[in-house]
Amino acid sequence: MESEPEAGIQGDTGQVHQADVLIVGSGAAGLTCALRLPTELKVIVLSKADTNEASTFYAQGGIAAVIDDDDSLDAHVQDTLICGAGLCHDQVVEQVVAGGREVISWLTELGVPFSRQKTGSCSEPTAANDLASLHLTQEGGHSHRRIIHSADSTGAAIWVALHQAAQARTNISILPHRTAIDLIDKRKIDAGSARCVGAYVFNQAMNRVETFQAHALVLATGGASKTYLYTSNPEVATGDGIAMAWRAGCRVANMEFMQFHPTCLFHPELRSFLISEALRGEGAHLKLPSGERFMPRFHRHAELAPRDVVARAIDHEMKRLGIDCVYLDIRHRGVQFIQEHFPTIYQRCLAVGLDISQEPIPVVPAAHYTCGGIVTQIDGSTDLPGLFALGETAFTGLHGANRMASNSLLECFVLAFSATQTIVQQLSERTQTTLSIENVAIPEWDESQVEDSDEDIVITHNWLELRRLMWNYVGIVRTDKRLARAKRRIELLQSEIHEYYSHYRVTNDLLELRNLVTVAQLIVACAALRKESRGLHYTTDYPDTLPIAKDTVLTPIRSSPAYSSAENLELSR
Repeated sequence: MESEPEAGIQGDTGQVHQADVLIVGSGAAGLTCALRLPTELKVIVLSKADTNEASTFYAQGGIAAVIDDDDSLDAHVQDTLICGAGLCHDQVVEQVVAGGREVISWLTELGVPFSRQKTGSCSEPTAANDLASLHLTQEGGHSHRRIIHSADSTGAAIWVALHQAAQARTNISILPHRTAIDLIDKRKIDAGSARCVGAYVFNQAMNRVETFQAHALVLATGGASKTYLYTSNPEVATGDGIAMAWRAGCRVANMEFMQFHPTCLFHPELRSFLISEALRGEGAHLKLPSGERFMPRFHRHAELAPRDVVARAIDHEMKRLGIDCVYLDIRHRGVQFIQEHFPTIYQRCLAVGLDISQEPIPVVPAAHYTCGGIVTQIDGSTDLPGLFALGETAFTGLHGANRMASNSLLECFVLAFSATQTIVQQLSERTQTTLSIENVAIPEWDESQVEDSDEDIVITHNWLELRRLMWNYVGIVRTDKRLARAKRRIELLQSEIHEYYSHYRVTNDLLELRNLVTVAQLIVACAALRKESRGLHYTTDYPDTLPIAKDTVLTPIRSSPAYSSAENLELSR
């Protein structure tokens, strides 16, 4: 499929930033990839906001890995397969799970202060060969305690260690406030063979577009939960990598499986604050306003049921009773236990007048994780040579129809380890004509036909309309009628956004909206194809699960305009 017209962009000054590897995204997957590459390679990492504004930084739970003698790789594999509701790719699951110990060893060597067994609190970095002393907790879907964590702010602890290590490397440059716009395909420059040779990037501070050229490009842009009105994700989770790869001709898969985290804090002063699943792992109970527990009525594992089951149960009870939220109660564990194991959650809630040691926590489900994404191999390679995708933006087959808690961080590291091996191998062959980019002359963007916008209200209006219709029509429970309504509305929004994009200079908000409407289109298309209920996708029109599990794969038709959802989808199962 052809990319959109090169309009709406301020031209740069002719400068081309060159790197061996360009990484878009500064979370766990992106920084790990940068650190695992050899020091002789020039690496540029782009961050859309401040460098810590990534889902990794906000992750509370931990990393699932088998390090306890009473646990086993087979048990972790089976738990993942069960949670994935028949759609996990067995070989991928086995490879990712097998990499857990190496990941934890590497992170401890970097100085991540994981919690110890003695008190469950953080201390000095654990030696890489002393994994037995790590404190393990349990989360939904896991049959054993295998969650390695740093109190209740694991993501922040990991990100700080990764960022500090990256800053110490002279070959790594981290550039904040850069929004990637589109990938550059060599065949559109000189009619040669397909290959990703860089990206056009909007410099928010300078208000202009820059050109980045690279031998390999890695998308580590996170998920797309901002497509929904309520989400636990940071503001940057707008599906940028998925949308860019789609426009560049890459397949995407299983976008219907959007995971809604069951317990996001319901409070006007602290929106999008996640209440970690680890609370339920440590005995917290979900209750109705009356104080009655309800999860035992929905699943034999009660609060430790898979996330899709818990989210649907909460949604059911809220609709049945007409209530705004349910409550998560951990008061029975005592003040000392709560403050020791969940200091971040305790303090953040206390700051808005909620003492979780004395009163239950009001919670609602919120869009949390994108299980589908860009189709990749286990090394992150995509349909476009030279382009890799890692982490939440990628579809590897690990998560199936429902991601199991704390497998996502594990996937980020294992795939980054694997991707860097392939990238290094390919770069060692870059003297070959098909891999050389030194003589590729990338054209500048043309801004001659655009002007500054005087009606940014259009962006705000369309942003809110899109996220609200996705919440109402493509949420936790779906129907064919709701999906059809969403499809029609999205097509109108796509047309409006394309027209706006073609006539006005871009802003960060416009670029995010352009990507969000593309992702919404893909989610609805995948959901409409699945004539069953499985994992995170539940439809009242097809409540049963089919006997044969198939991925939902979308393939762009290269000859169609990128903005027309009625024409640019080749749908397959």
